[in-house]
Amino acid sequence: MWSDNDTRLDYLNFRCVAETAAELIIQANGSPLSMGVSGGWGVGKSSMLNLISDALTARVESKNYLFINFNAWLYQGYDDARAALLEDIATKLAKHAENNASALAKVSDLMRRVDWLRAVGLTLGSVLAVTYGLPPVGLLGASWAALQGITDGDVTETDALALEKSGKEMAAAGAGIIKPKKEPSPPKQIAAIRKQFAEALQETNTTLVVFIDDLDRCLPSTAISTLEAMRLFLFLPRTAFVIAADDKMIRQAVRTHFKDVELDDDLVTSYFDKLIQVPLRVPPLGTQEVRAYLMLLYIDKAKLDDKRKEELRTKVCERLSQSWTGKRVDLSFVTGLLPDAPSELKTNLELADRLAPLMTTAPQIAGNPRLIKRFLNTLSIRLAVAKSQNVSVDESVLAKVLLFERCASESAYQRLVTAVNDGNDGRPEFLVAWEKRARAGENVADLDRDWSTPFIRNWLELEPALGEADLRAVVYVSRETLPIVTAADRMSSAAMDTLEGLLKLTAETSAFRERLAALPGSDLNLLASRLMVRARGEQTWGRPPVLWAWLALIEAAPVMAGEFAKFLKDMNPSHLDATIVPILRDRDWAREVLDAWKTKTATPARVKKAIETVSKKAD
Repeated sequence: MWSDNDTRLDYLNFRCVAETAAELIIQANGSPLSMGVSGGWGVGKSSMLNLISDALTARVESKNYLFINFNAWLYQGYDDARAALLEDIATKLAKHAENNASALAKVSDLMRRVDWLRAVGLTLGSVLAVTYGLPPVGLLGASWAALQGITDGDVTETDALALEKSGKEMAAAGAGIIKPKKEPSPPKQIAAIRKQFAEALQETNTTLVVFIDDLDRCLPSTAISTLEAMRLFLFLPRTAFVIAADDKMIRQAVRTHFKDVELDDDLVTSYFDKLIQVPLRVPPLGTQEVRAYLMLLYIDKAKLDDKRKEELRTKVCERLSQSWTGKRVDLSFVTGLLPDAPSELKTNLELADRLAPLMTTAPQIAGNPRLIKRFLNTLSIRLAVAKSQNVSVDESVLAKVLLFERCASESAYQRLVTAVNDGNDGRPEFLVAWEKRARAGENVADLDRDWSTPFIRNWLELEPALGEADLRAVVYVSRETLPIVTAADRMSSAAMDTLEGLLKLTAETSAFRERLAALPGSDLNLLASRLMVRARGEQTWGRPPVLWAWLALIEAAPVMAGEFAKFLKDMNPSHLDATIVPILRDRDWAREVLDAWKTKTATPARVKKAIETVSKKAD
């Protein structure tokens, strides 16, 4: 099995991008810098942050640099991300400056002002909006005239008094938020935070580098407040911020955050450009990179010593850097580096060579490193199931069927399984003619509607051919996704459509309540069984689609909650991600689940911390 976590090993020759990013930070020579590492889900943004951090660490003296990793996603729902970011930086800066009394005093005062930031969090958004030249939103929107004075670059006492006067007018709406007159005004507090932070860095001769990850997983308010805190409070000399996020998601977050204001594309772009000075994108993977990645993953699990693995990884990445000259990373090249490779590894390298083109072009995978790992993990699980059941399966056949299951429509996959169940000795004979013509390079024009896709046409060419193969064993070990279906237990078409829709969910919704309520009990039980099979195959329990599917089912049929709660309590807690905790915290049926996770030694520390936090908030 391959871990779904980020890595510090470069399998894709990303180090050249990381070295460039590190050099830009060094060349900034104390000037503030913000850098965005952009790319979609699972493309390797977190790993790129690790590579940039390693490249910097290798080039600079640790005593002059302070590296901080911040994940706003962990604080979403139960803390102010702005205050959390400031507090995290101040805490680590205090430790870094423990031998400098003057700097420590400034950091201590900075920590005290974090409480002020939490107290005015509801009104701060308008101050920040004006800072960036956008119309005000929220409670302070009524104080536009007062705010103009504090954002013109010359904050005066008159400006502060104007803002204080405006604040009195909003006291009813913001009870408990506005400070008494004796407290410093918001602009003075902000100025003090910036001054103390800058002086602490100056006195300790420290350059602060903050790596902000998973920002595109946050709600718009959390994402924007984190970026605004970075820009307003912390964007000072001797600071650099490296932010991993999908720029499309951040742009959408800007629109959502300022939903009461009409923003055109130019304003959104201007706002984004003020936050991110240097945009970097994780390079998309072509067939060469996907093939190299697959092969290196198999090499990583092979019975070779670590030194040999590292030598192979280095040579493959060097070869990738020369791919523009026509040099290829292919089976011949890699096996040439491994003339004495174990037979099992040779088989896996051959499989990787065949799979790479389809895993690059299939839209459902599209060369995504995380999806590639999940594909290989699922393949490993099914091979293990086959071994434990004394079922003989060909790994190449199993991989080809798994690829079809992953990338074809559910109706097409169901037809394949039905043909295996009903066919002569488990052979899907309807494939024979199509496969022969596809492998001969002929146009396969008479494919059925569900099969007439570019992916399936390319899949038919992939060896081995399946039309005359007995696939019963493959279907048996693959029944976690689509069980062997007989006439007695086949779900209705309405239930199948509902199941397919549930498994596409990416957030909680009530859209399926009526459809689920209309299904008979037999269909609901079969649907729950299918969802449970999917749940058991999930490797990371943060916010997987099957979680949203289960929550929708439980909303329509609360009796199902007990079965899902038992599954969550009994699952391997090492698969948990802290982001599942805020989702479950307000559900009565999940209280015992959270309590059980908290007591298990294998539960990750971040998960336990999240549970403790939501428990304190509930009290």
